[in-house]
Amino acid sequence: MTPYSAFGCVLMLLCASRSFAQSSADDANKSNNPLNLAASFNIQNFYTPSLFGVRGHTNDFLLRPTVPLGPNSLIPVPEIFRMTVPLSTRPDPAGGYNTGLGDINVFDIFLLSEGQTQIGVGPLVTLPTATDPTLGTGKWQAGLAGVVVNATRARLLGALVQWQHSFAGQSSRPAVQSLTAQPFGIFNLPEGWYIRSTGTWTFDLQHGNYYIPVGLGGGKAWKSGTTIFNAFLEPQYSVAHSGAVPRWQIFAGLNMTFGK
Repeated sequence: MTPYSAFGCVLMLLCASRSFAQSSADDANKSNNPLNLAASFNIQNFYTPSLFGVRGHTNDFLLRPTVPLGPNSLIPVPEIFRMTVPLSTRPDPAGGYNTGLGDINVFDIFLLSEGQTQIGVGPLVTLPTATDPTLGTGKWQAGLAGVVVNATRARLLGALVQWQHSFAGQSSRPAVQSLTAQPFGIFNLPEGWYIRSTGTWTFDLQHGNYYIPVGLGGGKAWKSGTTIFNAFLEPQYSVAHSGAVPRWQIFAGLNMTFGK
């Protein structure tokens, strides 16, 4: 082998490894991007082993299908329809725990801007589907959701904000108004690995309770056929709070993105 052919082989190997790294980063970004126009199904879990001022723990096992729609003759921009179905566990005031279906949340995001920076906004509704009063609000709620995402091969930055207010439901249950803001940062590493921070800041605007968790975790995305799999684990700690709200949370999940 001549020096020139050896140099050519090394160059091809370097280009191939760089292409693979870029492909892995692209897969991680697609799987972690809430505005990615691909169908997905996410299985996620929030476990709260410790709350401020209250003994006990909580758990929310989340099933999240996402379906892209349009554009079409009626709506000229793409839509992203996402449903969250929670199976929740909460302490029972009489002792023990209640486990069952929580309140189902649905939003429909209209993608208004594409490219490196994406912006989406749309309506949301929360249905009072909880099988026990401790697992939901007993109220129909409606509001707005907004998402902004800025992506490069090195990282994915953005935020998901949701506001909702109750408008109907059980008259014996108090009114509900809440705001959640989830700033997220995904920092890509080689071979589909990444570092993540995605804590959801939650504000009970009706009663003044709130908590602001900060997380630091990691995950890995990999592709099998046309499906991107993405497994992650992220501990989160509430750095500011008011009320009987989570102290520690452990957020884990497996996201599956289909076809893109």
